[in-house]
Amino acid sequence: MTATLGRPVPRATRPTRHAAGATPAARDRRLRTAAEALVCASLTLVAFWWATGGGLSDLSGWATGLDSLGRLTGLLASVLLLVQVILMARVPLLEQAFGQDRLARIHRLVGFTSFTGMLAHIGLITWGYAAGDLARVPAEAWDLTVDYPGMLLAVAGTACLVMVVITSVRAARSRLRYESWHLLHLYAYLGVGLALPHQLWTGQEFLESTARTVFWWTLWALAAGSVLLWRIALPLRRSLRHRLVVTSVVDEGDGCVSVHLSGQHLAELDVRAGQFFGWRFLTGPGWTRAHPFSLSAAPDGRSLRITVKDLGDGSRALRRLRPGTRALVEGPFGRLADRAGSNGRVALVGAGVGITPLRALAEELGEAGRDVVVLHRFTDEPLFAHEFTVLARECGIGLIPLPGPRRASDSWLGDGVGGPLRHTDDLTALLARVPDIAERDVYVCGPEPWTRLVRQTLSAAGTPTDRVHSETFGW
Repeated sequence: MTATLGRPVPRATRPTRHAAGATPAARDRRLRTAAEALVCASLTLVAFWWATGGGLSDLSGWATGLDSLGRLTGLLASVLLLVQVILMARVPLLEQAFGQDRLARIHRLVGFTSFTGMLAHIGLITWGYAAGDLARVPAEAWDLTVDYPGMLLAVAGTACLVMVVITSVRAARSRLRYESWHLLHLYAYLGVGLALPHQLWTGQEFLESTARTVFWWTLWALAAGSVLLWRIALPLRRSLRHRLVVTSVVDEGDGCVSVHLSGQHLAELDVRAGQFFGWRFLTGPGWTRAHPFSLSAAPDGRSLRITVKDLGDGSRALRRLRPGTRALVEGPFGRLADRAGSNGRVALVGAGVGITPLRALAEELGEAGRDVVVLHRFTDEPLFAHEFTVLARECGIGLIPLPGPRRASDSWLGDGVGGPLRHTDDLTALLARVPDIAERDVYVCGPEPWTRLVRQTLSAAGTPTDRVHSETFGW
């Protein structure tokens, strides 16, 4: 990679103009606010119905109070479980507005909160039905399970959700292969689905009024419809329409390979540089599990390219792909695309294989005449070194290599960063290389801890939060 240790030579660029309040970032903010308000309103509504339906008055007694609190926690947990399903459904508007990183954080928070509420619901309801006597709880739990309609299904659904939550804890997740974790995680759909008969047959809060019945059926329909449409129907239609096949597999060195694909009607594919797909290659067992891989070249309407590092069974298998292998795709996903920003000046900051989507984005932005500078941290050899050199020569992109392993646990710079600023802090080193970083849109991609450090430095440099767009890799 060609070194550009000072500020890249500025080129005449013109920021993208939007009507006031009509930028993609502004629309995303409004959509995020509306989605969050809708969830809060739903939780408030079910709590209001619980209160006006005798929930507050029932708190005056011990056993009735336990039962009442059990109903409330069950209602709130039910709303959050269905929100979980919608978050998992890859709804395009939500994907674009929140981005994968933020959705993953919300997904984790909502998931553990709904699971805690579900356990509280089970415990409080059983305790309340046992007249507040702890000694009678085990027997009451058995009676509820075998005598009440839909309860056996609810128990099975709870078991599925327990398995999903346990395997989502970081310590347990680190011991699982991605493929195994992904398969287990799909049981969340089954767990939520098995709770439906129990709610309809025994849940008075769901059936007491037409308004409540309409609310719950609408919420269930939205959750189920989102999964059927965006996780099944749309990916299947897209795969059949575009008929993607592998044309070649190229070794890029350092354990990375590029997979080149062609297909039909690719100009119709609504994908931008910087985005990723969920890929399934029809090579035999394991094809049902999708793997998220970013495009490493700007889409040109004729072909696609992904570049993947050998980090597990799914990525390792790509090296063995043969020309003509069919691929199924789900997506595109991700906010690491030009739609997120509106500035004429851009900085791309990537670590290791995280440079992959930024390579595609640099090509698209550079060809559009934008002022682009690329900062790439790598340990041994930089990925796409020759391609970046060509882009620098043809599009005027500034290249700033950050070689070597991280120089400290609290630094995102490589210890091979030389010059008089070798021992300076990250902020000083960044400002010396990109003095106008606070005026640029910044796209960051790399491991989560590294990305967090980059964002902290950008914040200290004065870069507005809404101009920093990041995605992390890992699971």
